[in-house]
Amino acid sequence: MFTADTVAYAATNQFSRIVTDYLAGAETLAPFYTHRPDVEGLKAALEARKAAPGHRAVLVEALRRQYASTFSKEAVSANIEALLDERTFTVTTAHQPNLLSGPLYFVYKILHAIRLATQLEKDLPGHRFVPVFYMGSEDADLAELNHFTVQGKRYVWNTQQTGAVGRMRIDKQLLSLLTELEGQLAVAPKGAELMALLRRCYTEGRSIQDATFAWVHELFGRYGLVVLIADDPSLKALMKPVFEADLFRQEAAGIVAATSERLQAHYNVQAHPREINLFYLKDDIRARIEQRGDEFFVVGTDIRFSATEMLAELESHPERFSPNVILRGLYQETILPNVAFIGGGGELAYWLQLKELFAHYAVPFPALVLRNSFLLLDERQQELAASLQLDTESLFQSELDLMNRHLKLQGRKPELNGEVSELRQLYEKLAGGAVQIDVTLGRHVAALQARALNQLEALEKKMQRAARKKEDATARQLHKLKEQLFPKNGLQERVENVSSWYAQEGPAFIEALLEHSGALEQRFTVLYRSHSASGLAG
Repeated sequence: MFTADTVAYAATNQFSRIVTDYLAGAETLAPFYTHRPDVEGLKAALEARKAAPGHRAVLVEALRRQYASTFSKEAVSANIEALLDERTFTVTTAHQPNLLSGPLYFVYKILHAIRLATQLEKDLPGHRFVPVFYMGSEDADLAELNHFTVQGKRYVWNTQQTGAVGRMRIDKQLLSLLTELEGQLAVAPKGAELMALLRRCYTEGRSIQDATFAWVHELFGRYGLVVLIADDPSLKALMKPVFEADLFRQEAAGIVAATSERLQAHYNVQAHPREINLFYLKDDIRARIEQRGDEFFVVGTDIRFSATEMLAELESHPERFSPNVILRGLYQETILPNVAFIGGGGELAYWLQLKELFAHYAVPFPALVLRNSFLLLDERQQELAASLQLDTESLFQSELDLMNRHLKLQGRKPELNGEVSELRQLYEKLAGGAVQIDVTLGRHVAALQARALNQLEALEKKMQRAARKKEDATARQLHKLKEQLFPKNGLQERVENVSSWYAQEGPAFIEALLEHSGALEQRFTVLYRSHSASGLAG
């Protein structure tokens, strides 16, 4: 059984100003997006997408190929075929192929896409909405993707393979991580079920993108989620005009730089365009392309092309060109009939730099929806929080603030408010008498007062530190709870993997997350697991 409570994103103190301003509809951000993340905004995004040309037949054929070797769930097959219908649109989220899905938010953003697609069919009748997971399997940042953490234990895949992580092959060292994980989770109620599922997906010699495809399909296929591997020749061919413009005219760089300059007047920008925003992708290579004079070079390799050769390479092998962060979203929205993109705070921040780029290529800019966030508490954590008298919102406060709050509730927090008031009155009286003798003495009395107040404040802090020390057991409990819920003072969802929770609950955990996933509510959800009790008071 799971119960939920929600708080405003701003109240968590975990999100940047650009994110909280976007949610609040701040005027400073209005020029950088097209549609608000609400029903009216989604309706407008739908109408814009209807008016734009699409590539439905190419998309569906690519998806059929990608699912050909998979026992596709009925809901997925139906959704793929529905994409041929002009009344069907997509709700998309995207992520790289982290090992075993990496951090929890990988799961949260997919479930958000499923929830929003379902809700839009109610809010915008007469249309069908398909949730899509766009796999960024061309990413070559192995250090970001080669690990996962379960109950604080970090598992790392050490491999000498290079290039796009999605193309890397599962080896014995990676399989040894599964054996190690089994030792940690096998005793859990659904541990054996989890490990059997993982072993079906992650088999020796299989590519990481195919294993991730299978894992995501197993978890979410019954909800109709369509997984799209964009590393596909037929889909890349649709981008040849854009890729050519980037290689030979560097169009994207100037457009995005101009937008970024305007955005930077108010916020830190997330992404920085290059003159050429493409990587060369072949075999075990994914490296930047640079132009020097009349030649093109693949950075860190001996590969080079003349202008004529580069144009011929693009024409013959568009799949060898991989968009960076500046062009990836444009690629996504070119190949999908999409109305909403669900992303994290960092993703939304860089998408806000791209509106004019989309306009330049006449590609509809989707509604940007901040992905759902969750904080998960098991029964022991919930009991500990209750014993410390912490309500949902207070979970996000600092340890120092929470300890002071505890002392105050217990009536053991030393405060010198009365003494401060008396001291102020004393110095006001002294100042009144002093200025009657010599007006210049007023400044001297004020300086004495400031010094005395500072000393009194320092004394109060020392007294509070001593009181906290006397409450050492409570402080240790509080530290333990905060460390579990906010590893390294960050969000749990950015560190912990889904495995430990799935090993306890099985598919019921995914169901609970989906049940408590908002569509367009844009609130942070705290989810409590309890077989008898509800969430915290307050």
